[in-house]
Amino acid sequence: MAGIVGLTELQHTNATSALSIDESGNLTIKTGTTTVKGEGSNTTNLQQGLAKAWASFNGSSDAIGDSFNTSGITDNGSADYSVGFTTNMGNANYSMYQCGGYSGNSGYTAMIYATSTNEAEFKSVYDDNTLYEFSLQTCAMFGDLA
Repeated sequence: MAGIVGLTELQHTNATSALSIDESGNLTIKTGTTTVKGEGSNTTNLQQGLAKAWASFNGSSDAIGDSFNTSGITDNGSADYSVGFTTNMGNANYSMYQCGGYSGNSGYTAMIYATSTNEAEFKSVYDDNTLYEFSLQTCAMFGDLA
């Protein structure tokens, strides 16, 4: 039997609000940790398991195609970029993923140059360490927000 339950807030028996739903149907979970059951007996902590910032941008023009929690791209020189955060990271010890487009027969890698709470800097290079501004640059940061 299906039914509809209308509510705006769900509380624990101790009267602590666990989640709320606004007029548009947006759900806000108010607990410190939200764990989702994954494959088998594995679980995922949603706060820890999501990218806290990411960007996809053109390495030649620095134009952002799409992003999340990214305040902008700074061109620090040839193939040297900084990605600023709208909301800072909690510390400089977060994990960063970065990759770029492939060009011809040469391999590609990125060098994570520096991380701070308000931005991450990296350089894009061929496999022979020659700097190159690949047209497609992507990055994502994982860790705690401030």
